Amino acid sequence: MTEPSLLWFRHDLRLSDHPALLAAMATAETDGGRPVLPVFVLDDDAAGAQRPGGAARWWLRGSLAALGDDLAARGAPLLLARGRAETVLPALAAAIGAGSIHAGRGYEPWARAQSQRVHEALQNAGRRLVLHTTAVLREPHGFGAASGKPYAVYTPFAKTMLAAGDPPAPHPAPARIQGVPHPVGGETLQALGLYPVPGEPDWAAGFGAMWQPGEAGAQARLARFTAQALGAYDRQRNLPGLDGSSGLSPHLRWGEVSPRQVWHAARDAKTDATGTETFLKEILWREFAYHLLWHRPEMPEAPLRAEFAAFPWQKDPKLLAAWQGGRTGYPVVDAGMRQLWQTGWMHNRVRMIAASLLVKHLLQPWQDGAAWFWDTLVDADLASNSASWQWVAGCGTDAAPYFRVFNPILQGEKFDPEGRYVRRWVPELAKLPNAFLHQPWDAPRDVLAASGVTLGRDYPRPVMDHAEGRARALAGFAALRA
Repeated sequence: MTEPSLLWFRHDLRLSDHPALLAAMATAETDGGRPVLPVFVLDDDAAGAQRPGGAARWWLRGSLAALGDDLAARGAPLLLARGRAETVLPALAAAIGAGSIHAGRGYEPWARAQSQRVHEALQNAGRRLVLHTTAVLREPHGFGAASGKPYAVYTPFAKTMLAAGDPPAPHPAPARIQGVPHPVGGETLQALGLYPVPGEPDWAAGFGAMWQPGEAGAQARLARFTAQALGAYDRQRNLPGLDGSSGLSPHLRWGEVSPRQVWHAARDAKTDATGTETFLKEILWREFAYHLLWHRPEMPEAPLRAEFAAFPWQKDPKLLAAWQGGRTGYPVVDAGMRQLWQTGWMHNRVRMIAASLLVKHLLQPWQDGAAWFWDTLVDADLASNSASWQWVAGCGTDAAPYFRVFNPILQGEKFDPEGRYVRRWVPELAKLPNAFLHQPWDAPRDVLAASGVTLGRDYPRPVMDHAEGRARALAGFAALRA
């Protein structure tokens, strides 16, 4: 009998375009492929503070359920386990007589350390860990500037990636996978405890109306986006009141679709080239974030520009709580924070506006904002979350200058001119005319009364005046340069 192999699913919860799966099945014999034991290990101890937050764990449960069904239908049920991967995986490999474990490479600092521990434990037992590229287009450790140093600026990184040509075409999912009997009983999905605690308020109650975790959901969303929104992506991606973004971020974060599947689907779509090119640059921003995380593993906690370690933040729990709860008094920001809480996702343009308000007007540390996003986003991705917050805060290697302070009023008026977004997520302002929707404090009393709004009761006044907040931000920046 052909020696079985073990397939360790990490953040690549799909069956199509999965190099680790294909390698695990590979055999020179013509018996339908090598027997494979698919396994997912919930190793919260290894991830520590970087383990998935609440919203991401909700998604993970749905994704594992879908993956389990897909694997079972092909003849290789998914084994779920909990514990230290360097203990669980060697034991499973020994139990089924597998000489190799195939897995996707992890890029987070904790995942790299975890891979090393698994490698050493298997090596000591005469077995091997084989890592494959499943989550990115190109490996960050093998892709650098002409100088030999890692890229620190997005534009030359993207130009080099584009000049390298399109990635290889993705592979289809195997029709059949030869499974091996489970050597031990695994955990049930329920026992992993990934959903909100029974008996407590179900903060994820609204997620299911918007999302379908799993590979089928990813492929359906990708097909819908390329057919309906890709052509206008360059014109509509910044308008939160329209369905102009891809919505693929959580599917990419959990690897339910590969970046090269997304890339080729966009390339193959018969639509406006400008929209396609703009979208592909967003995929390259994701790649750049992984590139930064690999070469600067301190990025989730420490500013990449060392001088920002001395920035004069003014931590204020009340200001942070007002921002988290969508009660800042700036409608477009509050709309975004409420969308986040109710759906586990926020429009990308609004993410930038909301993040700017927190770190610049309110002078709250960017790490506090990143932590909130980490816990409430279904697409919380360590590389993208960290790189994006550092970009907004001005402390990344390729960041918006700290003295560039978004005006939340003008941003709202520019990107939500008809107020569709604000009226949906801040319904207490729904009857205000467009002229005052993004600055309700300027509305005359009779307009407020006709709209059913009493400021300070129905909707808060701004927690920080824009001009005052901008001045605070610039003063902080000036102090840093002194």
